[in-house]
Amino acid sequence: MANLMRSGMFSTAPTLKDIEALAAEAVAALPMEIRRYLGDLAIHVEDFPDDRTLEELDLESPFDLMGLYRGISIGHKDAGGQAEDVDHVFLYRRPLLDFWCESGEDLTRLITHVVVHEIGHHVGFSDEDMERIEAEAASG
Repeated sequence: MANLMRSGMFSTAPTLKDIEALAAEAVAALPMEIRRYLGDLAIHVEDFPDDRTLEELDLESPFDLMGLYRGISIGHKDAGGQAEDVDHVFLYRRPLLDFWCESGEDLTRLITHVVVHEIGHHVGFSDEDMERIEAEAASG
């Protein structure tokens, strides 16, 4: 399966585990300047956002969201953080696959883009920082 993921070729729709593996590869490709901040960050892959998320974000469709960061960004945490302060990045498989099919974009690059964007919220980076990091991750 790793060879298929590297080549971006799938004979069937990628599963939750496939997306999780691609997300793990994206995280591993991030520069150390980012990975050092990830500590307890948890990455979850689900088919769709839950009803609470859809309502909170006032989304018209569950296909409107490919990823989401939930937590307190590093710059806003206090030194006495609690165990429940673990931050989460959610990737939503079906919206990702829908966008992938419609756009023709490489799935690995798409997942890297979403992972970098959501982790960027965790770290507190600007959009320009995230674009630079994504370019570095794609070339590394």
